Amino acid sequence: MTIELEYETEEQLAFDYEKLIRRVIEAALDDIACPYEAELSVVLTDNGRIRELNREFREIDRATDVLSFPMLDFETPGDFSHAEEEFEDCFNPETGELMLGDIVVSVDKVKEQAENYGHSQERELAFLVAHSMYHLFGFDHMDEEEREAMEEKQRNLLTLLNINR
Repeated sequence: MTIELEYETEEQLAFDYEKLIRRVIEAALDDIACPYEAELSVVLTDNGRIRELNREFREIDRATDVLSFPMLDFETPGDFSHAEEEFEDCFNPETGELMLGDIVVSVDKVKEQAENYGHSQERELAFLVAHSMYHLFGFDHMDEEEREAMEEKQRNLLTLLNINR
């Protein structure tokens, strides 16, 4: 598995965020039973930069906590059974890894939301990465049924990792 991690903000996190991000990503890949070695990037940035990206890609002019940029377009969320035919352009020709996409997290929002929700910054970052991973697997929360399914996946993953509020 390849995780390209970029830290693009002056705002620091006072814990081993790299280890936490890797743990969450590995657990999410196991949970979804991804049959391939995977590649993705994670960018930790600030509210200013995530606001720019949110405006550019979603036409929403405000900072958000996390953005997901999936490389794959799943017909059924988490179904890799036809990946080699449907996603053949999404395998890195050098490594053979399946390129899942990109995750962008606002460190400012991690700190703000951890305080607002009364839990640790570690828990907030883990939640945002888990949330984004399920987006990369094709899950969404546009309607109530999808939202409930995605929230259950996230909750179960964090419970499995013993990352609680």
